[in-house]
Amino acid sequence: MVEQPSADDTSEETQDLATTLSTIAEQSSEMVSDFLKETYGIDYASQVDPLNIGGAFLELTTRMMTNPALMVQAQMSLWKSHMDLWHSTTQRMLGHDVEPTIEPEQHDRRFRHEAWEDNELFDYIKQSYLLSARWLRSTVKALHGKDEHEAEKIDFFTRQFVDALAPSNFMLTNPEVLEATMESGGQNLLKGLDHLLHDLRRGGGQLKISMTDDEAFELGENVAITPGKVIFQNDLIQLIQYDPSTKKVAQRPVLIIPPWINKYYILDLRPENSFIQWMVDQGQTVFCISWVNPDETLAQKTFEDYMFEGPLAAIDVIQKATGQKDVNAIGYCLGGTLLSVTLAYLAVKKKPLVNAATFIATLTDFSEPGELGVFIDDEQVTLLEEKMAEKGYLDGKEMAATFNLLRANDLIWSFVVNNYLLGKEPFPFDLLYWNEDATRMPAAMHSFYLRKMYLENLLAVPGGIELGGVPIDLAKIKVPVYMVSAREDHIAPWRSTYLAIDLFNGPIRFVLTAAGHIAGVVNPPHKNKYAYWTNSRRAKHPEVWYKNAKKHDGSWWNDWAKWLHKHQGNEVAARKPGSGKVKALEDAPGSYVRVSILHEPSDESES
Repeated sequence: MVEQPSADDTSEETQDLATTLSTIAEQSSEMVSDFLKETYGIDYASQVDPLNIGGAFLELTTRMMTNPALMVQAQMSLWKSHMDLWHSTTQRMLGHDVEPTIEPEQHDRRFRHEAWEDNELFDYIKQSYLLSARWLRSTVKALHGKDEHEAEKIDFFTRQFVDALAPSNFMLTNPEVLEATMESGGQNLLKGLDHLLHDLRRGGGQLKISMTDDEAFELGENVAITPGKVIFQNDLIQLIQYDPSTKKVAQRPVLIIPPWINKYYILDLRPENSFIQWMVDQGQTVFCISWVNPDETLAQKTFEDYMFEGPLAAIDVIQKATGQKDVNAIGYCLGGTLLSVTLAYLAVKKKPLVNAATFIATLTDFSEPGELGVFIDDEQVTLLEEKMAEKGYLDGKEMAATFNLLRANDLIWSFVVNNYLLGKEPFPFDLLYWNEDATRMPAAMHSFYLRKMYLENLLAVPGGIELGGVPIDLAKIKVPVYMVSAREDHIAPWRSTYLAIDLFNGPIRFVLTAAGHIAGVVNPPHKNKYAYWTNSRRAKHPEVWYKNAKKHDGSWWNDWAKWLHKHQGNEVAARKPGSGKVKALEDAPGSYVRVSILHEPSDESES
């Protein structure tokens, strides 16, 4: 029988734990330093800690030292868990069937190779890591103070530290890498080194991990290929009208307002997963905004400009092109936020230009913004504003790095293993190509958006912001609304998007889809993938709504099409782009979307 530790032992172990957490604080600060230096070009060593990670972890260590009872309990819990693991591993080695002490979460793809389960040694390494990771995160969470924002920072960067130390990320503790090394005589590591050097060259001296084969895709050839014409452009947008595929179409055209933080073609990747092509085939006249990829010449473009030169300019052109006085509008993510202020503006102006609105994964109340909130506080926004003032815009690479960090295991470490340890070529994947094809943000607009919405949450306050001389009040929105959000969305958490039901005053159909911000949205019906939930009864709290919701297998697209059918008007003859009062300028996807940062050198390489 193993002897349990004495009080003296636990006191000494508490001191050891203090040292461990202090080390985590130091290493997490270094990790943030590297992140800031790579993405923001800031030498952390010469700056005041903009994230206050060092201070947050220092406070955490202080709380730990003043709560020895909790630390003894935590240490005993860890000790017992590892003793249980050692016992079960021993039993397994003796030929007994035993249940695992801990298993990876269902969505954790790091341990899919059969050796992680079949081989006793690697199974022990895996479970030992999972136990330690769970213990560290739960202990840190139990120790944090009452400041929720600081607690979220600590938890987030503890997770980054824990994820970085996963045994799957190292050659000697990853059975798949060891197997590949033995079978290839080490050729995988040589190829991995070549990939590493390529990515360093690609980033101009900074590591820019290749997620897919960039050369495998070309806009207008195998992505963004739904046929159509650009019929209008100004400083901020090109407006695309798509060719009809049916003889008759709905009377009321559809305008898509995509987020300007990414390219519009997330909704038009390939024909089999293109939401735009699917809508065209459903008999809709579809228009889509393609936002410019701004440079320093557009630094002073404001959020107000994005409204006037974006959806309002687009609707004016659509009226001329179709003769229809109003549209059904769709806003995705940031595009939905812009759509909400546009609707509130039009309500005050008494201009019924939008008949019905669809909001996809859209925040209007930013009180609980999810993990993105870790990167958004006054100090960090001020830092970004100083950086944007130098260039006139926020570099798309910086935004991409932030979003990748939110899903580090899927968007960073999986590619480290695949590209550098296994020596495999990145798989050509349209979604990851789009993910890397990021866009810049004009300084004035982005500062307004971060401060007025994320920091101050003024969009949720009647008259909190003013655009075009009009106080914006979302309660004035009375058009029919369809809202779809994703259950695993880490960018626009569904419980936060749900809060819009108390902000809008028209009839609302709220639908929840499975999966995340992209996969849950880009989910064509023919794949019969995932599920969605509906509940015709409104509830004050999202959890109550979800508890009483009905689950449906497959895609939300068909449910949305039934809703849209009630608001689309009669059938009319199909409209060909450029055949009416508004002439075509060029073929879709247009020139704005082709301005890419994918192959731009980094600032360091330019200097």
